[in-house]
Amino acid sequence: MARISASVYSSHIPAIGVAIDQNKTQEPYWAPLFQGFEASREWLKDNPPDVVFLVYNDHATAFSLDIIPTFAIGTAPRFEVADEGWGPRPVPDVVGHPEFASHIAQAVIEDEFDLTIVNHMDVDHGLTVPLSLMCGKVDAWPFQIIPFAVNVVQYPAPLGRRCYRLGQAIRRAVESFDEPLNVQIWGTGGMSHQLQGPRAGLINREFDNAFLDRLIADPEDLAQMPHIEYIREAGSEGIELVMWLIARGAMGDGAGGPAPRVVHRFYHVPASNTALGHLILEDKG
Repeated sequence: MARISASVYSSHIPAIGVAIDQNKTQEPYWAPLFQGFEASREWLKDNPPDVVFLVYNDHATAFSLDIIPTFAIGTAPRFEVADEGWGPRPVPDVVGHPEFASHIAQAVIEDEFDLTIVNHMDVDHGLTVPLSLMCGKVDAWPFQIIPFAVNVVQYPAPLGRRCYRLGQAIRRAVESFDEPLNVQIWGTGGMSHQLQGPRAGLINREFDNAFLDRLIADPEDLAQMPHIEYIREAGSEGIELVMWLIARGAMGDGAGGPAPRVVHRFYHVPASNTALGHLILEDKG
């Protein structure tokens, strides 16, 4: 059967993609951030997945404000990189896994989570920036990818506890697929940041690091955090962190197994007036 071997967590700040694309990664402002991913890139080379189930949020590229699904799974064989107003990023298109994605969709829907099945959508920086951070500049992504878009743009966003339970359902779906696939699940977005209003530029180091502590040690308790606490402590865009709970729920301890092993943890501010968080957990379930 397929199995989830690890979860990866990363912010998806668009300016990071610009820095990569414009060869600015060694500039004094950016170098400390990219150094924090050097160990992660080596780990990924040593632990290559067959498929990455990548949880992210769309930024009004695949979905406009006319229709916003709460959870949307990409089942296409290929996903093009979106033009977000300044041309598509010069990165490879995403190669999907339609059979596996369709299986996950059916299993998760039968597990009473309503998913929107998307047979065509472009993918934006929410998905491509974490890929670039982990893989570097490549001609093709070294694994197949299932995009999983979550609405954290327009309220109501899904609750943290629902996201955590969805991760548990995704694990069950993966393990019921009758092929020996090595799967990683990535949760992206966050950490603390606010892009508008009187609190624009907000960064809360204490909250961010406490979130990482709790995500590692007690995700079920963390999943009970109400939306208002995310907004108050982490800014209006801090709600993106609920997507990390999907990836965390898919780890083996959420199914009664042992806690995952912390491979790497990294935190950096600022990155374009935003806090960047990163974590790799290896599954021991």
